Amino acid sequence: MNKLCKTLIYDGQVSLSVLETTELVSDAIKIHNLTDGAANSLGGLLTACAYMAGCLKSERGAVSLTVKGEGYGNSVSVSGDYQGHIRGYIDGTQKISSGNLTVIKEDGFSRPFIGSSELISDDVAENLNEYYRISEQICTYVNVWTRVKGGVCECAGAVILQLLPGTSEQNAKKAARKAEEMVELSHKLSVTGYVSADEILNGWFKDEVESANTYVTFPQYKCNCSRKKLENTLLPTIGYDELVNIINEEGSVKVHCHYCNTDYSFSLADVNKLFSKKDD
Repeated sequence: MNKLCKTLIYDGQVSLSVLETTELVSDAIKIHNLTDGAANSLGGLLTACAYMAGCLKSERGAVSLTVKGEGYGNSVSVSGDYQGHIRGYIDGTQKISSGNLTVIKEDGFSRPFIGSSELISDDVAENLNEYYRISEQICTYVNVWTRVKGGVCECAGAVILQLLPGTSEQNAKKAARKAEEMVELSHKLSVTGYVSADEILNGWFKDEVESANTYVTFPQYKCNCSRKKLENTLLPTIGYDELVNIINEEGSVKVHCHYCNTDYSFSLADVNKLFSKKDD
């Protein structure tokens, strides 16, 4: 089960998010037939995206994270929405250690926030910490882990602490100390494997968290593409004549969705039917 638990700790001055995303990463591995290295990179960003999507305030909100590595074929793209539908893909088979991370947050009212930072390592958590420091300038402690071996995701998740405006110095120090413990946790998971969000909350944060005040959602790997959606996209953007030219040259119009690795094919009969509907 995928799970995102959000609550406030330290006198309500620090936001705590705990994620369990093993199933999310497992779905990505199956859909994209990922190598272990690619699965670790994509899985870490999918987990981070699940966190950011869980912070969206508008039902029309969306967030995307893109990593552009140096050299050809090194990129990762993930996106998510208010409903917790997370999806992504990676070009390449290895971790990306140099390049740029770009985050776009849509609030649903045509006021996107765009932030970026340079990658400082091949570790997703380190790069996200750098992003928050440079781009959003919010004191945030990100610890993300993925353990993939032999094409199997044994565990994936995250613990994210973020200081809210007006956090006292005492509580800021508490958060910093707890963040150091989280580094220890991720190292432990690299050896022991699976752990649930509830185990982390009840173990590492048992003295800080009140379960009654914990907000829980269930993100999932889900693409928002569909044949109907592509039909509506093809009509205004390509046009009938160009579609017919493509069909004459290639036999059909083919559209590939990178996020869910699905191919859609449109024949001349499909195109004629679409445009006859439009004319009606």
